[in-house]
Amino acid sequence: MAKTIMVQGTASHVGKSVLVAALCRIFYQDGYRVAPFKSQNMALNSFVTREGGEMGRAQVVQAEAAGVEPHVDMNPILLKPTGQASSQVIVLGRPVGNLSAQEYHNGYARKAWDVICGALDRLRRQYDIVAIEGAGSPAEVNLQNTEIVNMRVARLAGAPVLLTADIDKGGALASVVGTLELLPEEDRRRVAGIIINKFRGDLKLFQPAVDFLEERTGIPVAGVVPYFQGFRVQEEDTVSEESLRKSRSPVKREVEIAVIHLPHISNFTDFDALEDEPDVNLRYIGRGTPLGRPDVIIIPGSKNTIEDLVALKRSGMAGEICRLNREGVPVVGVCGGFQMLGRELSDPLGTESAVPRVEGLGLLDIVTTFAREKVTTQVQARVVGAGPLLSPASGQTIAGYEIHMGRTRLGHTSSPAFHIFTRSGETVDCPDGAVREDGLVFGTYIHGLFDADGFRRQFINTLRIRKGLAPLEEGERTGHQEQRQRDYDRLAAHVRGSLDMGLIYRLLDLPGPR
Repeated sequence: MAKTIMVQGTASHVGKSVLVAALCRIFYQDGYRVAPFKSQNMALNSFVTREGGEMGRAQVVQAEAAGVEPHVDMNPILLKPTGQASSQVIVLGRPVGNLSAQEYHNGYARKAWDVICGALDRLRRQYDIVAIEGAGSPAEVNLQNTEIVNMRVARLAGAPVLLTADIDKGGALASVVGTLELLPEEDRRRVAGIIINKFRGDLKLFQPAVDFLEERTGIPVAGVVPYFQGFRVQEEDTVSEESLRKSRSPVKREVEIAVIHLPHISNFTDFDALEDEPDVNLRYIGRGTPLGRPDVIIIPGSKNTIEDLVALKRSGMAGEICRLNREGVPVVGVCGGFQMLGRELSDPLGTESAVPRVEGLGLLDIVTTFAREKVTTQVQARVVGAGPLLSPASGQTIAGYEIHMGRTRLGHTSSPAFHIFTRSGETVDCPDGAVREDGLVFGTYIHGLFDADGFRRQFINTLRIRKGLAPLEEGERTGHQEQRQRDYDRLAAHVRGSLDMGLIYRLLDLPGPR
């Protein structure tokens, strides 16, 4: 059976998922077969596995860092918030329905525990190490009797716990001491190390704080991890503060891409590859950020498409998008954003919203109706759409995945943007998306289309040419997937140099690098 170790936090967003990704990469580099595990993940950023199962994006990142293919056993329970105190519950990759927080915690969580136990057992039989991520804080006293993601999982796995605090926001010492004080004695004894994360400053000046923590708690500080910059590791469920900061104070670059920051934005990792391009200024528009006049507007995916569309209209953003498009600014929609571009969205079964019908933005001649069954597949497709945005890339291949409840019908003035030729490994012949007759608006259900290096560069070059700029050649630039692997290596080096890996291997009862 695999050895286990668990990273828990004093709060949400202290860096647990990134630290687990780093440990996965370190163990992988050291010759071990390692898998990530998070029993229950609440996130709108998700992914579809080869088998068609949906799981949290954070565990996909951790699996990539570990050099293994993502599997739903790594995240057996995924909660996708649908509204106030309600979530779609996905079990082993398949949705089982929408439940309120009370219904889930007081009833369904007991059933979920059996699923969690089975998934963890299967992973432990296949790997040498399982690196486990907690959620939020283990000191939420109101949830300690029903939680299935923190100390209960640590007890199940027999895992030593590394308690992590984010010092960048302040109060790290108090949060560590306070968390330990609120834990039952049995769980407090399971905490075997403390990690101070996102440190900025002189480590020598911080040594008295380390001494205080170790003396006060009797637990060793396993490391102080400096704030990392200069490389990207995908965020779990929120657009990174760095990306939002750049949106508020953009750097001057030749191509400006505006991504609408919807209230229930999902799968925004679709745009990471665009943001990393040297000539692109990618801005997330929301929270009072002015839209301006970008070179293209992208409306991303949403877990609550109809509600987010209503919010766009109330804010005036919908009207601004339509006005800019009339003036020649291209608009692209991905998944929920694609649906919003149409003439009408209907949800007669209440699948995603309590609003049964709403008019779309009217930028594409399409109509979408939400169904009970969710489409979750990996796909390969070719570019077939006409017009200035897509025709320069005609015939190029992209790969991605679909996650949607809607079924979209094209009208007479729209034609398919892509042609799917494999779905879940099977050969198919299916149109995808739509493009308007003038080619200045298109949408697709395919997440990850901008990860394709050739298509992404051609798309940006088309925007450059429209501005009278010369296109950039791909040259010797590192491809997006290769760059992600390099970033995992840089993350591992950064964290390895900051943690006491000797202590961590002793906690695992392993000899260290093979």
